[in-house]
Amino acid sequence: MTFAIPADLIGTENKKLEQALADDYTSLGRQLQRRGIDIEAMTQRAMDYAVAIPTWGVGTGGTRFARFPGLGEPRNIHDKLADCGVIQQLCRATPNVSPHIPWDKVADYNALRQEAASYELGFDAVNSNTFQDQSGQKTSYKFGSLTHASKATRDQAVEHNIECIEIGQKLGSTALTVWIADGANFPGQTNLNAAFDRYMDSLRAIYDRLPKNWLVFLEHKLYEPAFYATVISDWGSSFMAAQELGPKAKCLVDLGHHAPNTNIEQIVARLIRAEKLAGFHFNDSKYGDDDLDSGSIDPFRLFLIFNELVDAELRKAKGFSPAYMIDQSHNVTDPIESLMASAMEIVRAYVQASLVDRKALTAAQDGSDVMAGHRLIKQAFNTDVSPILAEARRRKGGAIDPLSLYRTSGYRAAKAKERPVSGVASAGII
Repeated sequence: MTFAIPADLIGTENKKLEQALADDYTSLGRQLQRRGIDIEAMTQRAMDYAVAIPTWGVGTGGTRFARFPGLGEPRNIHDKLADCGVIQQLCRATPNVSPHIPWDKVADYNALRQEAASYELGFDAVNSNTFQDQSGQKTSYKFGSLTHASKATRDQAVEHNIECIEIGQKLGSTALTVWIADGANFPGQTNLNAAFDRYMDSLRAIYDRLPKNWLVFLEHKLYEPAFYATVISDWGSSFMAAQELGPKAKCLVDLGHHAPNTNIEQIVARLIRAEKLAGFHFNDSKYGDDDLDSGSIDPFRLFLIFNELVDAELRKAKGFSPAYMIDQSHNVTDPIESLMASAMEIVRAYVQASLVDRKALTAAQDGSDVMAGHRLIKQAFNTDVSPILAEARRRKGGAIDPLSLYRTSGYRAAKAKERPVSGVASAGII
Protein backbone atom coordinates (compact mmCIF):
# COMPACT_ATOMS: atom_id res chain seq x y z
CA MET A 1 0.00 0.00 0.00
CA THR A 2 1.08 3.57 -0.74
CA PHE A 3 1.04 5.22 2.69
CA ALA A 4 2.68 8.57 3.32
CA ILE A 5 3.47 7.99 6.98
CA PRO A 6 5.83 5.10 7.80
CA ALA A 7 4.24 2.23 9.71
CA ASP A 8 7.20 2.13 12.10
CA LEU A 9 6.50 5.74 13.11
CA ILE A 10 2.93 4.76 14.00
CA GLY A 11 4.27 1.81 15.96
CA THR A 12 6.81 3.92 17.81
CA GLU A 13 4.33 6.65 18.73
CA ASN A 14 1.67 4.13 19.74
CA LYS A 15 4.14 2.33 21.97
CA LYS A 16 4.51 5.48 24.08
CA LEU A 17 0.77 5.54 24.74
CA GLU A 18 -0.15 1.85 24.97
CA GLN A 19 0.19 1.44 28.75
CA ALA A 20 -1.93 4.50 29.53
CA LEU A 21 -4.52 3.34 27.00
CA ALA A 22 -4.60 -0.14 28.52
CA ASP A 23 -5.20 1.34 31.97
CA ASP A 24 -7.99 3.62 30.72
CA TYR A 25 -9.57 0.84 28.66
CA THR A 26 -9.61 -1.56 31.62
CA SER A 27 -11.10 1.10 33.89
CA LEU A 28 -13.84 1.95 31.39
CA GLY A 29 -14.51 -1.75 30.88
CA ARG A 30 -15.20 -2.20 34.60
CA GLN A 31 -17.48 0.84 34.61
CA LEU A 32 -19.48 -0.44 31.64
CA GLN A 33 -19.64 -3.96 33.06
CA ARG A 34 -21.51 -2.61 36.08
CA ARG A 35 -24.10 -1.33 33.59
CA GLY A 36 -24.30 -4.68 31.84
CA ILE A 37 -22.32 -3.51 28.78
CA ASP A 38 -19.51 -5.49 27.19
CA ILE A 39 -16.68 -3.12 26.25
CA GLU A 40 -15.41 -5.56 23.63
CA ALA A 41 -18.75 -5.42 21.83
CA MET A 42 -18.59 -1.62 21.84
CA THR A 43 -15.02 -1.70 20.53
CA GLN A 44 -16.09 -3.94 17.68
CA ARG A 45 -18.87 -1.52 16.80
CA ALA A 46 -16.33 1.30 16.71
CA MET A 47 -14.10 -0.79 14.45
CA ASP A 48 -16.98 -1.56 12.09
CA TYR A 49 -18.25 2.02 11.70
CA ALA A 50 -17.20 4.04 8.65
CA VAL A 51 -17.82 7.55 7.35
CA ALA A 52 -16.82 8.86 3.92
CA ILE A 53 -14.63 11.89 3.23
CA PRO A 54 -15.46 14.34 0.44
CA THR A 55 -12.54 14.91 -1.90
CA TRP A 56 -13.17 18.66 -1.71
CA GLY A 57 -12.92 18.53 2.08
CA VAL A 58 -9.13 18.23 2.09
CA GLY A 59 -8.85 21.61 0.37
CA THR A 60 -9.02 24.99 2.08
CA GLY A 61 -12.52 26.44 2.25
CA GLY A 62 -13.66 30.02 2.21
CA THR A 63 -16.54 32.42 2.73
CA ARG A 64 -18.48 34.80 0.51
CA PHE A 65 -15.83 37.38 1.35
CA ALA A 66 -12.48 35.67 1.03
CA ARG A 67 -10.52 32.49 0.70
CA PHE A 68 -7.05 32.14 2.19
CA PRO A 69 -5.12 29.28 0.54
CA GLY A 70 -3.56 26.76 2.89
CA LEU A 71 -0.03 25.42 2.78
CA GLY A 72 0.33 22.31 0.68
CA GLU A 73 -3.33 22.18 -0.29
CA PRO A 74 -4.22 19.64 -3.00
CA ARG A 75 -4.02 20.71 -6.64
CA ASN A 76 -5.94 17.80 -8.16
CA ILE A 77 -7.67 14.52 -7.40
CA HIS A 78 -4.35 12.72 -7.03
CA ASP A 79 -3.24 15.08 -4.24
CA LYS A 80 -6.67 14.73 -2.63
CA LEU A 81 -6.43 10.96 -2.56
CA ALA A 82 -3.01 11.20 -0.92
CA ASP A 83 -4.44 13.44 1.82
CA CYS A 84 -7.50 11.23 2.28
CA GLY A 85 -5.14 8.27 2.51
CA VAL A 86 -3.39 9.86 5.50
CA ILE A 87 -6.73 10.33 7.28
CA GLN A 88 -7.65 6.70 6.70
CA GLN A 89 -4.17 5.51 7.66
CA LEU A 90 -4.30 7.21 11.05
CA CYS A 91 -8.02 7.09 11.94
CA ARG A 92 -9.11 3.84 10.24
CA ALA A 93 -12.71 5.05 10.04
CA THR A 94 -12.79 6.74 6.61
CA PRO A 95 -12.35 4.01 3.95
CA ASN A 96 -14.30 5.79 1.20
CA VAL A 97 -14.09 9.13 -0.59
CA SER A 98 -16.88 11.02 -2.31
CA PRO A 99 -15.75 12.55 -5.63
CA HIS A 100 -17.04 15.76 -7.14
CA ILE A 101 -17.45 16.18 -10.87
CA PRO A 102 -16.08 18.06 -12.78
CA TRP A 103 -13.49 18.99 -10.12
CA ASP A 104 -12.22 15.40 -10.03
CA LYS A 105 -12.42 14.47 -13.71
CA VAL A 106 -9.56 12.40 -15.16
CA ALA A 107 -8.90 10.59 -18.41
CA ASP A 108 -8.64 7.09 -16.92
CA TYR A 109 -11.09 6.24 -14.13
CA ASN A 110 -9.96 2.63 -13.86
CA ALA A 111 -6.48 3.89 -13.07
CA LEU A 112 -7.95 6.35 -10.55
CA ARG A 113 -9.82 3.53 -8.86
CA GLN A 114 -6.60 1.55 -8.57
CA GLU A 115 -4.79 4.62 -7.24
CA ALA A 116 -7.43 5.00 -4.53
CA ALA A 117 -7.13 1.32 -3.66
CA SER A 118 -3.41 1.81 -3.07
CA TYR A 119 -4.42 4.04 -0.13
CA GLU A 120 -7.04 1.49 0.96
CA LEU A 121 -9.77 3.81 -0.29
CA GLY A 122 -12.92 3.17 -2.28
CA PHE A 123 -15.45 5.57 -3.78
CA ASP A 124 -18.69 6.71 -2.18
CA ALA A 125 -21.52 8.71 -3.82
CA VAL A 126 -20.61 10.86 -6.83
CA ASN A 127 -21.55 14.55 -6.58
CA SER A 128 -22.67 16.59 -9.57
CA ASN A 129 -22.04 20.32 -9.95
CA THR A 130 -24.55 22.59 -11.62
CA PHE A 131 -24.07 25.45 -9.16
CA GLN A 132 -21.03 26.76 -11.06
CA ASP A 133 -20.34 27.50 -14.71
CA GLN A 134 -17.52 25.40 -16.10
CA SER A 135 -15.10 26.35 -18.86
CA GLY A 136 -16.60 25.73 -22.28
CA GLN A 137 -20.19 25.01 -21.26
CA LYS A 138 -22.80 26.32 -23.68
CA THR A 139 -25.28 27.96 -21.33
CA SER A 140 -24.96 29.54 -17.87
CA TYR A 141 -26.40 28.38 -14.54
CA LYS A 142 -26.60 31.93 -13.22
CA PHE A 143 -30.40 31.74 -13.14
CA GLY A 144 -30.73 28.04 -12.44
CA SER A 145 -29.83 24.62 -13.76
CA LEU A 146 -32.29 21.73 -13.43
CA THR A 147 -35.09 24.29 -12.91
CA HIS A 148 -33.97 26.94 -15.43
CA ALA A 149 -36.67 28.46 -17.62
CA SER A 150 -34.59 27.50 -20.65
CA LYS A 151 -34.97 23.86 -21.70
CA ALA A 152 -31.51 23.93 -23.27
CA THR A 153 -29.97 24.80 -19.89
CA ARG A 154 -32.02 22.13 -18.12
CA ASP A 155 -30.96 19.55 -20.69
CA GLN A 156 -27.32 20.53 -20.20
CA ALA A 157 -27.66 20.02 -16.43
CA VAL A 158 -29.38 16.67 -16.91
CA GLU A 159 -26.61 15.48 -19.23
CA HIS A 160 -23.99 16.48 -16.67
CA ASN A 161 -25.70 14.35 -14.02
CA ILE A 162 -25.90 11.41 -16.41
CA GLU A 163 -22.17 11.84 -17.07
CA CYS A 164 -21.61 11.69 -13.30
CA ILE A 165 -23.48 8.38 -13.16
CA GLU A 166 -21.30 6.97 -15.93
CA ILE A 167 -18.14 8.11 -14.14
CA GLY A 168 -19.43 6.70 -10.87
CA GLN A 169 -19.96 3.29 -12.45
CA LYS A 170 -16.31 3.22 -13.48
CA LEU A 171 -15.26 4.13 -9.94
CA GLY A 172 -17.46 1.53 -8.25
CA SER A 173 -19.91 4.00 -6.76
CA THR A 174 -23.60 3.18 -6.39
CA ALA A 175 -25.16 6.59 -5.71
CA LEU A 176 -25.48 10.08 -7.18
CA THR A 177 -25.90 13.12 -4.93
CA VAL A 178 -27.79 16.04 -6.46
CA TRP A 179 -27.71 19.47 -4.87
CA ILE A 180 -28.80 22.52 -6.86
CA ALA A 181 -28.42 26.20 -6.02
CA ASP A 182 -31.58 27.02 -7.98
CA GLY A 183 -34.08 29.46 -6.55
CA ALA A 184 -34.86 33.15 -6.37
CA ASN A 185 -33.47 36.19 -4.58
CA PHE A 186 -36.48 38.41 -5.37
CA PRO A 187 -40.25 37.89 -5.24
CA GLY A 188 -41.49 37.65 -8.79
CA GLN A 189 -38.18 36.35 -10.08
CA THR A 190 -39.65 32.92 -10.75
CA ASN A 191 -42.91 30.99 -10.50
CA LEU A 192 -42.49 28.87 -7.38
CA ASN A 193 -44.60 25.93 -8.55
CA ALA A 194 -43.28 25.99 -12.10
CA ALA A 195 -39.71 25.84 -10.82
CA PHE A 196 -40.52 22.74 -8.77
CA ASP A 197 -42.26 21.14 -11.74
CA ARG A 198 -39.18 21.73 -13.89
CA TYR A 199 -37.04 20.20 -11.14
CA MET A 200 -39.19 17.08 -11.17
CA ASP A 201 -39.06 16.80 -14.96
CA SER A 202 -35.27 17.09 -14.90
CA LEU A 203 -34.87 14.61 -12.03
CA ARG A 204 -37.09 12.07 -13.76
CA ALA A 205 -34.76 12.16 -16.76
CA ILE A 206 -31.80 11.53 -14.44
CA TYR A 207 -33.69 8.93 -12.37
CA ASP A 208 -34.52 6.93 -15.48
CA ARG A 209 -30.80 6.60 -16.23
CA LEU A 210 -29.86 5.19 -12.83
CA PRO A 211 -28.37 1.68 -13.02
CA LYS A 212 -30.32 -1.09 -11.32
CA ASN A 213 -28.44 -1.00 -8.01
CA TRP A 214 -28.07 2.79 -7.80
CA LEU A 215 -29.77 5.43 -5.68
CA VAL A 216 -30.07 9.18 -6.10
CA PHE A 217 -29.65 11.30 -2.97
CA LEU A 218 -31.64 14.54 -3.02
CA GLU A 219 -29.99 17.26 -0.94
CA HIS A 220 -31.92 20.26 0.32
CA LYS A 221 -30.61 23.59 1.55
CA LEU A 222 -32.61 26.28 3.31
CA TYR A 223 -30.84 29.22 1.69
CA GLU A 224 -27.65 30.40 -0.02
CA PRO A 225 -27.25 31.38 -2.77
CA ALA A 226 -31.03 31.57 -3.28
CA PHE A 227 -32.00 33.68 -0.28
CA TYR A 228 -35.69 34.32 -1.00
CA ALA A 229 -36.96 30.97 -2.25
CA THR A 230 -34.74 27.93 -2.76
CA VAL A 231 -36.40 25.26 -4.91
CA ILE A 232 -35.42 22.34 -2.65
CA SER A 233 -35.26 24.26 0.61
CA ASP A 234 -36.25 21.74 3.27
CA TRP A 235 -36.78 18.08 4.01
CA GLY A 236 -40.46 18.37 3.08
CA SER A 237 -39.64 19.48 -0.47
CA SER A 238 -36.96 16.81 -0.72
CA PHE A 239 -39.34 14.15 0.58
CA MET A 240 -42.08 15.22 -1.83
CA ALA A 241 -39.67 14.91 -4.75
CA ALA A 242 -38.31 11.54 -3.58
CA GLN A 243 -41.83 10.15 -3.14
CA GLU A 244 -42.81 11.17 -6.66
CA LEU A 245 -39.63 9.82 -8.23
CA GLY A 246 -39.74 6.34 -6.71
CA PRO A 247 -37.82 3.90 -4.49
CA LYS A 248 -34.37 4.78 -5.85
CA ALA A 249 -34.71 8.40 -4.67
CA LYS A 250 -33.95 9.22 -1.04
CA CYS A 251 -33.44 12.32 1.10
CA LEU A 252 -29.99 13.43 2.21
CA VAL A 253 -29.67 15.26 5.53
CA ASP A 254 -26.95 17.89 5.84
CA LEU A 255 -26.82 19.01 9.48
CA GLY A 256 -26.32 22.67 8.53
CA HIS A 257 -29.13 22.91 5.98
CA HIS A 258 -31.91 23.71 8.44
CA ALA A 259 -33.44 26.69 10.16
CA PRO A 260 -31.85 27.51 13.56
CA ASN A 261 -33.02 25.26 16.41
CA THR A 262 -34.66 22.77 14.06
CA ASN A 263 -35.15 19.35 15.63
CA ILE A 264 -32.99 17.43 13.16
CA GLU A 265 -33.26 14.14 15.03
CA GLN A 266 -37.03 14.25 14.61
CA ILE A 267 -36.62 14.78 10.87
CA VAL A 268 -34.28 11.79 10.83
CA ALA A 269 -36.88 9.69 12.65
CA ARG A 270 -39.59 10.66 10.15
CA LEU A 271 -37.40 9.84 7.15
CA ILE A 272 -36.48 6.48 8.67
CA ARG A 273 -40.17 5.70 9.15
CA ALA A 274 -40.90 6.61 5.53
CA GLU A 275 -37.92 4.53 4.28
CA LYS A 276 -36.54 7.66 2.62
CA LEU A 277 -33.39 8.40 4.62
CA ALA A 278 -30.46 8.47 2.20
CA GLY A 279 -27.84 9.38 4.76
CA PHE A 280 -25.91 12.35 6.07
CA HIS A 281 -23.50 15.12 5.38
CA PHE A 282 -22.01 15.63 8.83
CA ASN A 283 -20.86 19.05 10.04
CA ASP A 284 -21.80 21.49 12.80
CA SER A 285 -23.26 24.97 13.00
CA LYS A 286 -23.88 27.85 15.36
CA TYR A 287 -26.05 30.14 13.26
CA GLY A 288 -26.79 28.52 9.91
CA ASP A 289 -24.97 26.60 7.23
CA ASP A 290 -21.63 27.20 8.93
CA ASP A 291 -20.02 23.89 7.83
CA LEU A 292 -17.97 23.73 11.02
CA ASP A 293 -16.21 20.60 12.27
CA SER A 294 -18.57 17.84 13.38
CA GLY A 295 -19.20 17.89 17.11
CA SER A 296 -17.35 21.17 17.63
CA ILE A 297 -20.40 23.25 18.59
CA ASP A 298 -23.22 20.93 19.62
CA PRO A 299 -22.01 17.39 20.29
CA PHE A 300 -25.25 16.59 22.12
CA ARG A 301 -27.27 17.19 18.97
CA LEU A 302 -24.94 14.88 17.04
CA PHE A 303 -25.46 12.26 19.75
CA LEU A 304 -29.25 12.63 19.63
CA ILE A 305 -29.20 12.09 15.88
CA PHE A 306 -27.18 8.93 16.38
CA ASN A 307 -29.61 7.87 19.09
CA GLU A 308 -32.27 7.67 16.38
CA LEU A 309 -29.91 5.94 13.97
CA VAL A 310 -28.80 3.30 16.46
CA ASP A 311 -32.41 2.72 17.48
CA ALA A 312 -33.32 2.09 13.83
CA GLU A 313 -30.30 -0.15 13.36
CA LEU A 314 -30.99 -2.31 16.41
CA ARG A 315 -34.68 -2.77 15.66
CA LYS A 316 -33.82 -3.48 12.01
CA ALA A 317 -36.03 -0.73 10.60
CA LYS A 318 -37.22 -1.53 7.09
CA GLY A 319 -35.18 0.11 4.34
CA PHE A 320 -32.61 1.45 6.79
CA SER A 321 -29.17 1.62 5.16
CA PRO A 322 -27.84 5.18 5.47
CA ALA A 323 -24.72 6.52 3.77
CA TYR A 324 -22.49 8.62 6.02
CA MET A 325 -20.20 11.41 4.83
CA ILE A 326 -18.46 14.45 6.30
CA ASP A 327 -19.16 17.76 4.54
CA GLN A 328 -17.26 20.71 6.03
CA SER A 329 -15.46 23.87 5.00
CA HIS A 330 -12.08 24.30 6.68
CA ASN A 331 -11.24 27.99 6.55
CA VAL A 332 -8.82 28.42 9.45
CA THR A 333 -7.57 24.89 10.23
CA ASP A 334 -5.51 22.24 8.51
CA PRO A 335 -8.25 20.29 6.65
CA ILE A 336 -6.61 16.95 7.42
CA GLU A 337 -6.65 17.70 11.15
CA SER A 338 -10.27 18.85 11.02
CA LEU A 339 -11.40 15.79 9.11
CA MET A 340 -9.59 13.44 11.49
CA ALA A 341 -11.09 15.19 14.50
CA SER A 342 -14.55 15.10 12.92
CA ALA A 343 -14.31 11.42 12.03
CA MET A 344 -13.41 10.65 15.64
CA GLU A 345 -16.31 12.73 16.97
CA ILE A 346 -18.76 10.99 14.66
CA VAL A 347 -17.61 7.54 15.78
CA ARG A 348 -17.77 8.82 19.37
CA ALA A 349 -21.44 9.76 18.97
CA TYR A 350 -22.19 6.39 17.39
CA VAL A 351 -20.59 4.46 20.24
CA GLN A 352 -22.18 6.66 22.90
CA ALA A 353 -25.61 6.10 21.35
CA SER A 354 -24.87 2.37 21.38
CA LEU A 355 -24.53 2.55 25.19
CA VAL A 356 -28.17 3.52 25.71
CA ASP A 357 -30.09 0.84 27.61
CA ARG A 358 -32.88 0.43 25.04
CA LYS A 359 -34.97 -1.91 27.17
CA ALA A 360 -34.91 0.44 30.16
CA LEU A 361 -35.55 3.44 27.92
CA THR A 362 -38.62 1.81 26.38
CA ALA A 363 -39.92 0.96 29.84
CA ALA A 364 -39.45 4.56 30.98
CA GLN A 365 -41.18 5.90 27.88
CA ASP A 366 -44.07 3.44 28.16
CA GLY A 367 -44.44 4.36 31.83
CA SER A 368 -44.26 8.10 31.17
CA ASP A 369 -41.27 8.32 33.48
CA VAL A 370 -39.84 11.48 32.02
CA MET A 371 -36.78 11.88 34.21
CA ALA A 372 -35.77 8.22 33.96
CA GLY A 373 -35.84 8.36 30.17
CA HIS A 374 -33.89 11.60 30.11
CA ARG A 375 -31.26 10.33 32.54
CA LEU A 376 -30.72 7.17 30.48
CA ILE A 377 -29.96 9.32 27.45
CA LYS A 378 -27.66 11.66 29.39
CA GLN A 379 -25.85 8.76 31.04
CA ALA A 380 -24.82 7.43 27.62
CA PHE A 381 -23.85 10.88 26.34
CA ASN A 382 -21.78 11.69 29.42
CA THR A 383 -19.75 8.47 29.15
CA ASP A 384 -16.22 9.19 27.89
CA VAL A 385 -15.67 6.49 25.27
CA SER A 386 -12.26 7.82 24.19
CA PRO A 387 -10.47 4.61 25.26
CA ILE A 388 -12.80 2.57 23.06
CA LEU A 389 -12.14 4.79 20.06
CA ALA A 390 -8.37 4.73 20.59
CA GLU A 391 -8.28 0.96 21.06
CA ALA A 392 -10.37 0.47 17.92
CA ARG A 393 -7.89 2.55 15.93
CA ARG A 394 -4.92 0.70 17.43
CA ARG A 395 -6.35 -2.71 16.60
CA LYS A 396 -6.93 -1.68 13.00
CA GLY A 397 -3.36 -0.42 12.61
CA GLY A 398 -4.13 3.25 13.11
CA ALA A 399 -2.87 5.81 15.58
CA ILE A 400 -3.84 5.99 19.24
CA ASP A 401 -3.51 9.80 18.96
CA PRO A 402 -3.97 10.62 15.24
CA LEU A 403 -3.58 14.41 15.44
CA SER A 404 -0.40 14.30 17.49
CA LEU A 405 1.13 11.64 15.24
CA TYR A 406 0.15 13.59 12.11
CA ARG A 407 1.97 16.65 13.40
CA THR A 408 4.99 14.59 14.38
CA SER A 409 5.14 13.07 10.88
CA GLY A 410 5.75 16.45 9.20
CA TYR A 411 3.33 15.55 6.41
CA ARG A 412 1.94 19.07 5.94
CA ALA A 413 5.38 20.68 5.80
CA ALA A 414 6.49 18.13 3.20
CA LYS A 415 3.42 18.77 1.06
CA ALA A 416 3.92 22.53 1.35
CA LYS A 417 7.24 22.06 -0.47
CA GLU A 418 5.73 19.78 -3.12
CA ARG A 419 2.61 21.85 -3.77
CA PRO A 420 3.24 25.56 -4.30
CA VAL A 421 0.43 27.91 -3.34
CA SER A 422 -1.51 28.72 -6.51
CA GLY A 423 -4.53 30.55 -5.11
CA VAL A 424 -6.71 28.27 -7.25
CA ALA A 425 -8.16 25.02 -5.93
CA SER A 426 -10.57 22.34 -7.10
CA ALA A 427 -11.71 21.70 -3.56
CA GLY A 428 -12.62 23.23 -0.25
CA ILE A 429 -15.90 25.10 -0.70
CA ILE A 430 -19.29 23.67 -1.55
